[in-house]
This record gives sequence, structure tokens and C-alpha cells, in this order.
Amino acid sequence: MKEQNREKRQEELLQWHSAFYAGIQIELAEEAKYLEFENEHMLSSRPMQLDVLIIKKDKERKIKKNIGRIFRTYNIVEYKSPDDYLSIDDFYKVYGYTCFYKSDTGKTDEIKADELTITLVCNRYPRKLLEYLKKRHHEIREVEKGIYYISDAWFQVQLIVQKQLTEKDNLWLKNLTNDLKQRQETEQLLREYKRHETENLYRSIMNVIVRANEERFKVNNMCEALDEILEYHFKGKLEAGFQRGRDEGLKAGLEEGRIRGMAEGRIEGIAEGIAEGRAEGRAEGRHQMLSTQIKKKIAKGKSIAQIADELEEPEETILPLYNQLVTMGD
Repeated sequence: MKEQNREKRQEELLQWHSAFYAGIQIELAEEAKYLEFENEHMLSSRPMQLDVLIIKKDKERKIKKNIGRIFRTYNIVEYKSPDDYLSIDDFYKVYGYTCFYKSDTGKTDEIKADELTITLVCNRYPRKLLEYLKKRHHEIREVEKGIYYISDAWFQVQLIVQKQLTEKDNLWLKNLTNDLKQRQETEQLLREYKRHETENLYRSIMNVIVRANEERFKVNNMCEALDEILEYHFKGKLEAGFQRGRDEGLKAGLEEGRIRGMAEGRIEGIAEGIAEGRAEGRAEGRHQMLSTQIKKKIAKGKSIAQIADELEEPEETILPLYNQLVTMGD
């Protein structure tokens, strides 16, 4: 049980980190051509890695986006998911990683200390950490809402508190949370997402936000927009199902061929297994997708003729599903 909980928590953390990696690229999109992003940058061959490494391609270029104004050449980012907190030890960990990154080069002082910055990102204001730093003579200065500069002898350090950011300047990082509260937040996110729904970065971050705040989207009567987002990701699951079907078919085909003990039987078994798995997966996926689409259109009061026309399907194809869904609705 403990191992299962540990694996579940690790999976959740990976989802949040993946969404954050998409979010910080969205926030810096206007200047992305001047930056190089690395997710989970490994520090040597040992199990140490940076959450995000951002390298300026042109050392002299100033980044205008508020979260990137502090950037120098090499910018190390430590991110904490919404249910996690930024501790004193986390500060020392990323500080140590930054020192290691500086030293792990081909020659002495190849990366200068003043070419490095540290960015700490968390959802809630880390009061204990900042009180600790103040006692050790670090000055904490809020340069704008949610962005603080921490004075340091060696590196430029900034703290980003997502909850305090403004939606005007940092819509996606502010709302990368499991605690959306205002209707206007969900409406603005959906409007912005619809403008970029074909772009993978936006899909990645919106998927996590919706999954973490599903009830909030439903409460705000945005089920149709939510369904469209979930439908996209459901399609991805179907594609994964197709792959599993192919894998299982291949396995079944190999087993049948082994039993026959002949090369010809093995080849035929593999082919039959793959074909059966692919056919079943596609059929199931098509059936479920059609059901979802027909259900939405029934809810809008459309006739079977209108539904068939809009889906570009023969009426006889969708009639059984239509009757089944209407009967269930009754």
C-alpha cells in the first residue's frame, strides 16, 4: 500500500511539473526564440536534476517578461506543486545544485557566478523560509505582485509566488493550481485555451488544471467546454488503447505460433493477433466517440436527421446508438 501511494504521489508530481514546464514556456513565449529550455536537466551521472534550466541564447539580450527580467545566461528554476511547500532545505538544495552546475564544466570558472540565477516557484508565500533568510541578512524585496528578489552574495535569486501573480501578466502560472475559486478565472482560462487549443503546451497545462479543478468547472456550468477538453484527452487514451490492443494481439499471435511449433503458424498468429487487436480497439474507440458526440447533440434537441448530417454519418449507422441514448435519457 505504501509503495502504491508513493507511486501515485510521484505520478501526480510529474504531472504538475510537466504542466509547469509548459506554463513557463507559455509565459515566456514572446521571447522564447532567445531562450533554450531544458526540462529535468541532469547534473552529472548521479541522481540529481534541476526542475527547469533556461539558457539565454544571446547573453546580452534583456528579457522583458516580468518573470524573466532577472535572467542572466544560465537560469535554474525550482518548482513546487500546489500541495507542496518551499522549505529551508529546498533553498539549500537548489543553491547546492546551482553551485554544482557551475563547477561541472570542462575548465576552471568556465561559467561565471554572475551568469547564474535561481528562480524559486511555489503556490503559497513561504513565510518560514523568508523569515529564516531575513535573520541571515538577506534582503527580500517585492518588485511586483508575486515576484520577490532575494539579495545574495553569489547569485541573483528571485521568488515567484503563483497565488499572488496577476492574471493580466501571468494567467497560466497563477492558475496552475488545484484551488481555482472564481468563475471569471475559469472563464478566462477557457477563452485563452480556445485560442491555442491546437498547441501542445496549452493542451499540457490545461489538462492538468482541468483535472485538478474538475468540480469547479462543472459548478460554473462550463460542462460543454470541459467535455471538449476532456474529449481531446479521451481520444489520447483511445489511441493508447489501440496500442495495447496491438500489443495484446501480437502476444496472442506469438503464443499461438509457438504452440503450433512452426514458423508459418507463428507468422499467421502474429498477423491475426495484430489485426484483431487493431480492429477491436478502433471499433471500440469509434463507438465511444460517436456515443459522446450523439449524446451532446441529443441534449441540444437535434433530430436524428440533423445529427446524421452534422456527423456526416448514414442515419442507419447512428440510429441504434441514438435510440439507446434516448431510452437511457428517459
